[in-house]
Amino acid sequence: MRRLRQLVIGIGIASLCLTVGEAPGQSEGLQVQVRDVEVRLSDHGPVVLLKAENKVIPIFVDATVAGSIQAALTGQKLSRPLSHDLMRTILDSFGGKVTQVIITLKEGIFRGALTVVMNDKTRVFDSRSSDAIALAVHFKAPIVIGRDLLDSAGKVMQDSKTLTL
Repeated sequence: MRRLRQLVIGIGIASLCLTVGEAPGQSEGLQVQVRDVEVRLSDHGPVVLLKAENKVIPIFVDATVAGSIQAALTGQKLSRPLSHDLMRTILDSFGGKVTQVIITLKEGIFRGALTVVMNDKTRVFDSRSSDAIALAVHFKAPIVIGRDLLDSAGKVMQDSKTLTL
């Protein structure tokens, strides 16, 4: 039974994450915590807005991930669980949780480092930024970005309702 449990957890995590690794090397002074997450529709499709300080970082996502994040933000219960709901249920049932997400930008692609704690073990998984954000929202875990990312990709927020993406 224990092996089956480990297999189920492994398959669930593997479906959203690519490889196990170490957290991206960023020193504490160079990190900024995202204070708010918002889902919007734009001319280019669904977008997740990561808000920190007076800036916003737009990350374009697919409609399913946008729906999952929006449902988690609003507390909406969907008729059937989406992948992120399932992952949360699996982790919860085995005492695991997402404790932090770090979003980076490498070669023009946003990436997520998803920190999961289970059975007193901490693992960091490389994932799509959208999946990492969705799971962070589901677990109410902090989302962290580097100061360099905020400075390079962040757009100054005058009024987020009129932000052009």
